[in-house]
Amino acid sequence: MKKNKHIGSSFDSFLEEEGILEEVNAAAIKAIIANNLQAYMQKKGITQTDMAKQLGTSRSGLQRLLDPKNTSITLLTLNKAAAVVGKKIEINLIPTSKTKR
Repeated sequence: MKKNKHIGSSFDSFLEEEGILEEVNAAAIKAIIANNLQAYMQKKGITQTDMAKQLGTSRSGLQRLLDPKNTSITLLTLNKAAAVVGKKIEINLIPTSKTKR
């Protein structure tokens, strides 16, 4: 009987073994940001054009920000988006399983 190498490991360990941990984390963060912006726009009745103006970007820039598959986002844009929805960004560097403690 062959033993499953992933039993007992964490999901992060599995993603790391598959070489996709960073990609999956980035996609999850982007999806959260996009969902927060969409919810804010719906709650306030704000159009994409108005939201783009508040963010100081173009409508196509906002559409890229709202696209959960587009993980390319600058820290400046991220901070602006958070401020518009009344939040702030907090980034922490935490040790990974590869980091020696």
